Amino acid sequence: MPSWPLSVAMYYSRAPASTPAGTNRLLKVIPALGSLRGYGWPSFRADVLAGLTVAAVAVPQAMAYALIADLPAEIGLYTAIVMTFMGALLDSSKQLINGPTNAISIAAVSVLAPITTPETLVATTILLTFAVGVIQLSIAALRLGDLSRYISHSVILGFTTGASALLVLDQAKNLLGVPGAGGTHDAFLARFYQTWANARGIHETTAWVGLGTIALVLGLRVLKKRLGLKLFPELLVVVVAAATLVGTQALDARGVKVVGTIPQKLPVFQLPHFDLELLRRMSGGAVALALLGLLEAVSMAKAIAAHTRQRLDINQQVLSEGVANFTGSFFQCMPGSGSLTRSAINHQAGAVSQWSGVISAVAVAATILLFAPLARFIPRSALAGILIVTAFKMVEWRTLAYHLRASRFDAAIVIVTGLSAVFISVEFCVLIGVLSSFMMAVPRVGHTRLTEFVATNAGYVHERLAEDKPCQRIVIFGLEGEMFFAAAASLEAQLGRIEDRVDSATRVVILRLKRARNADAVGLNLLEQFLIGMKERGVTVLFCGVRHDLLQTLKRAGMTERLGADNLFVEQPIRQTSTHQALVYAYTLIDGRCAHCPVPDAGDLASDPHGSRHLPMLPS
Repeated sequence: MPSWPLSVAMYYSRAPASTPAGTNRLLKVIPALGSLRGYGWPSFRADVLAGLTVAAVAVPQAMAYALIADLPAEIGLYTAIVMTFMGALLDSSKQLINGPTNAISIAAVSVLAPITTPETLVATTILLTFAVGVIQLSIAALRLGDLSRYISHSVILGFTTGASALLVLDQAKNLLGVPGAGGTHDAFLARFYQTWANARGIHETTAWVGLGTIALVLGLRVLKKRLGLKLFPELLVVVVAAATLVGTQALDARGVKVVGTIPQKLPVFQLPHFDLELLRRMSGGAVALALLGLLEAVSMAKAIAAHTRQRLDINQQVLSEGVANFTGSFFQCMPGSGSLTRSAINHQAGAVSQWSGVISAVAVAATILLFAPLARFIPRSALAGILIVTAFKMVEWRTLAYHLRASRFDAAIVIVTGLSAVFISVEFCVLIGVLSSFMMAVPRVGHTRLTEFVATNAGYVHERLAEDKPCQRIVIFGLEGEMFFAAAASLEAQLGRIEDRVDSATRVVILRLKRARNADAVGLNLLEQFLIGMKERGVTVLFCGVRHDLLQTLKRAGMTERLGADNLFVEQPIRQTSTHQALVYAYTLIDGRCAHCPVPDAGDLASDPHGSRHLPMLPS
């Protein structure tokens, strides 16, 4: 009797003559079903191995992430079941694992700190999960997921660096057993300062357990690397060892704080406690958390896809994150996202489809049912040690150094976002970083470039060099770049340069607009003011190389009529045309010519109106 996934695989791997439209839509909405086409025992074995490996990491991580927010450990485990299961079914990525994450847990604490108390913490967290899910589903419905590509990776890097620093500061109290280090409602830095002030009250046994956990994790990782054991679950081994030590030596009776009793049951359906005033107060933080979760998930999915060559549907990925959080809010879950650590482990373990995530969720559920009573001995200091090790690994140190060296733009975004996380707000630091990147990027995008051209005796038109003699009567300029409002200052300055170049001998200005883009009302107004100024000085302006989109914009604004049909030369489908035509026409508007100008006499122009024999190398 084949297993259930294989039974489903047999059905969907059939190749009917024609697939019903409803089935195609179902496979698109639930990509995990589509991945069952061609699914067999080798794929199933690979997914089972990967899923069990991920579960071995997910159990200690889920409890540790719940610890960050002072939540009961089972909340993290429930999240590792429900969100991982739902996310796996709907993920566009075949290897991404959803659930509780380091970054989201830290950000959630920052959102919840000002609006909750220890008594209402669980209910408020679940409501926050609901709000995050609704926001992400709205983004998916509006198909705005692909906008994430416009957010610099420096923002995410700055956030992870700042969040990691905050995590280490915050977990110092649990690692060392410092008493009276504040509650969830206190700000991160306030909790750290209080921990530092109470440093003399370190509980030695707790500190030894916590520091020993860090040493054992690092030691096992070194051993794992030397022996080539890529899938060895060192975190689970360390947690089991710490729990065994506490249980056998009764360290909890000597002051070592433990996780406590975990209910030996699975999460059940339960409506969140809806409070409109509370939703209003957490709305800003929920938006930031939703965006952060999407960026985290999409970034990891793209990183894995770069290795697997899988094509991603970003909006489907956004949908999966929204459904996972929304559904999780009805099963007592904390906010979650795509996990960097567990997704990487899933990929390295050889997962071939989304079903490895489903298997991982089932394995975590089985762990709760079978081993929940033994989890009560897990020391909180051991989980704090795991979090601190994870925090250091969460920072991409080489990438951080690269961004700090690469450019001032990248360095500024990383520093602003990181410092905002520590000193302002960990959830709003992402919005601050995004806003900062836009503020720094707009001046770079809103830039125009002006190039002067000259016509030589050899019949060429090229950029003017220092030794080139310009024509006294005709000046040629090429304008490149944006012409919308953000480029107004740059565009005005470049048009001013042309005005300064024009003197009493100038009769014609040829303005090449082949590389000018995105003209709006502001840019067109500046261009029109330039035309008026040139007309008042008795100078004719010719536009050449005008592309079709710009031509339509000029027509709608009425500029083609004010410029004159004879003074506009559109881009041609062949080379060496529009600038050529404009220059030849310009010579008909002036009397005489400079000695070095490659132009024939008026009689020759009558017999060769396009001047093609005399100006063979003009750009279009």
